[in-house]
Amino acid sequence: MNWWNDFISWLTASDAQSTIFMAVVIGVSMIISGLIAAGIGRAGIKRLVAQRDREQRTAAIATLIDAATEATAWNSLTPQERVLADRAVGQADTTVRLLPVRGSSIAADWASHQLAEMKRASSRTDSTLDSSVAEFRDCLLDWLERPGRAKKVFQNDLERWSFSDEAENVAAPTDKPRDLPAETQPELRSNITPTPRFSDASRADATTQKLIDDVAALDAAKKHPQSASSAADEKNAS
Repeated sequence: MNWWNDFISWLTASDAQSTIFMAVVIGVSMIISGLIAAGIGRAGIKRLVAQRDREQRTAAIATLIDAATEATAWNSLTPQERVLADRAVGQADTTVRLLPVRGSSIAADWASHQLAEMKRASSRTDSTLDSSVAEFRDCLLDWLERPGRAKKVFQNDLERWSFSDEAENVAAPTDKPRDLPAETQPELRSNITPTPRFSDASRADATTQKLIDDVAALDAAKKHPQSASSAADEKNAS
């Protein structure tokens, strides 16, 4: 216990106050400098990550806008150009979905639907396609600047398109015949004229019977030639 008593005596001595004060100041300074360095490093890393994400978003949006321009002339593209365009769109779609941004999946679905509509409408040669590309570009740039606001717009468009597709599927005629009500079936039965199923069979039976009768008449004529000749003479005389 002597060393502890000596330490307490040194700590409470007036000569050690300046040394203790300097040690406390140095310790606090080191802690504060460490916290400041950590904050600066965290801010730098966060800014670097945000810059990287923005570059990826910008590249993906630029690819989608270029794909929209090609989609307006889809019918005039060669098969190789179409393959390259679809591949670029697929990579851009994957990049957009993987971005740590609010509504990235919704934005990718919206862009895919718009590109598909532009491809279907590429056969037309009017100014509506140019306005569609301009609207497509403006919406994606708005999502780049204000993701939360653009997410609501994309979500409303997707719901509206889904509702319209369901309405078209319901209104489309089906190939299956519809069942008629039960009260109309007797009328249909009454209007149906029966067809003679056994007409051919009856004709065959009549022909067969006639042949049998002819054979029987020949046999009778052979057995009674005189009576047959007299019957023939009487028939000629009459």
